This record gives sequence, structure tokens and C-alpha cells, in this order.
Amino acid sequence: MKIEVPSGPPSHPTFAPLAERVLAGAPPSRDEARAVLATSTADLGGLLQAAFAVRSRRWGSRVKICVLQNARSGLCPEDCNYCSQSSISTAKIDTYRIQPREELLAAARRAAAEGARRYCMVTSGRGPSDRDIDHLCGTTREIKDEFPDMEICVSLGLMDEAKARRLADAGVGWVNHNLNTSERFHPEICTTHTYADRVSTILAAKKAGLNTCCGGIIGMGERDEDIIDLGFALRELEVDSLPLNFLHPIDGTPFGDRPTTQRDRALRALCLMRFLNPDADIRAAGGRERTLGEEQTLALYPANSIFVNGYLTTPGQANAEARAMVENLGFTLEGPMAVSA
Repeated sequence: MKIEVPSGPPSHPTFAPLAERVLAGAPPSRDEARAVLATSTADLGGLLQAAFAVRSRRWGSRVKICVLQNARSGLCPEDCNYCSQSSISTAKIDTYRIQPREELLAAARRAAAEGARRYCMVTSGRGPSDRDIDHLCGTTREIKDEFPDMEICVSLGLMDEAKARRLADAGVGWVNHNLNTSERFHPEICTTHTYADRVSTILAAKKAGLNTCCGGIIGMGERDEDIIDLGFALRELEVDSLPLNFLHPIDGTPFGDRPTTQRDRALRALCLMRFLNPDADIRAAGGRERTLGEEQTLALYPANSIFVNGYLTTPGQANAEARAMVENLGFTLEGPMAVSA
């Protein structure tokens, strides 16, 4: 099936040459990044065409399905203003300690049965204890014994190289720890840890030989320059996987009254991340359903990966619906996991 890239009026004259330069190895300039984020609605089709040209070189028409497992919910001492699990949140969510091995393994089996390529275990909190690491390492070994091709990711908060190495030795392939926003804007969203703390965790994961999963959140009140700074920082870190979230305002959090991110702003930001990080596994992540609505298919032109079956404390697109959306658009789902005998 042929993939129909959105069209429309003639595209902005800089987009096709920009895609060609990115494919040749040259990043956008800051002025070009500003132009991407200032794209008019009339020119959005041309922008998506250019982003798709870059996406296609590395990922073709493939789409990766990923599943999150909230392995420990709430009870977090950090004060992230966007998060329902933070110490300052009054949101009504389930709270529980780290899930036992049997529950995490059962969730991995469900993810594999639904064709998920990546399974990510997430724990709330400042960072993992040695006991947490032991628990997740043992669980990961069991998952990999049963599903040797499954990509295992963990998101555990701030972490040093020693703990990251233990995870790598157990078969974890990716560590997620988002920068979330620019260094300038970070104090506006969190004060209990710094932007530098987050960078240190990514560098520790890289030193341990792990792939890095690191992105951000759009719609928290940041300026365009903050989105540009975030994109360039992720490029400098050479992240392997880049989840871009769109704020889902949650009652009971300081950002609960923020407006939903505009569709065009979300798509422009995704395109910019693709131009700045052409080989990264870019994921249209939390909030895509709320932000893009019936037009969330457009996210697949710059992005090559999505989450299904919800996020940590908010609902998301059901797996069957997401798979149908991907296939109806003409994209190819990455294959389900092989099960060991």
C-alpha cells in the first residue's frame, strides 16, 4: 500500500532543501529551527513531507509499538509540576510499591501477545535503590529468557553508572530519562533536582553501554527557544530514542489548568526533532491522543514509534485501534516478539 504524505498548497521553499541538507548530515541552523516552529497551517503539509523524507531514510515505513508498565505508582518526593505522582500533586491516582516479579512478567507477556516491540518498566521516585535494581534485573532476565527479542527499557529516575551497568548486564537495553525541557525553563517545572542531574543520568547510561531514551514535554509554558534548545541538547547527547510528549493537564497538579497543546505546534515540534535527530527512534508519546485527536495519524510522518494502551496515570489509544490506524495509513508494523521454546 502506498503511503500518502499530506499535501496541500505549495510548501514553504526552505523545507525540501532543509530535508536534503539534513540527509547529507548537516543539522538545521537555529534560524531554520525557528522557521519550522513558525510554519503556517497552510504550509504544514510541506513540512510533514520534508520530515517524512528524513524519517524514511532510517525507518522506512516501519512503526514500532511500545507499551509502558507503571511498576511503582505515586509516593514520589520530587515536585515536578506536570506529574500526577509528584509530592505536590493531589490528583486521585492509584499508589503502590514496586510490583512483584509475577505482575511485571505477566504485563510483558501481554505486551508481547499484542505485538509490542518495546516494553518499558517505569517506577516513580527520585531514583532506584539497590533493592529496586536487584528486583528489576531479575525480572528482566526472566523476560529475556521468554522473549529474547523484546526491547526492554526502564525509567527509574536519577541513576549512576554502577546501577546502569547492572541493568545492562541483566539484559536491559534502554534507559529512559527525559530532559523534559530546556535548561533555562527547567526551574519552572521542577526544583527538587536540576537539569544537570538529568543530563548526568543520560551520560551514566551511555557509559554503561545502554541505549538512551530521552525526550521532552511540549505545552508546559515554554517558549519556542526552549523547544529549540531541547532539540539541540538531545542532538548533542546523541540519544537513541526520543519520546516527545504533549502536556496532558491533570487536575490536582500545578499544570492542571494549562491548555491542551495546539495540534500544529505539536506537529511542528515533532518535525523539528526529526530534523535535529534524523536517525533517532522518535516516539509520539504521552498526550498525542488528546492533542492530535482524529489527526494523530499525522504524527507518523516525523515519528516512527507510538505508545499504546495508555500511559502512567492517563489513558491512551487501545492497541487494536492503534494498529488499525497504522496499517490503514500504509505503514508497516514492526514484527511481534519471538517466543523462546
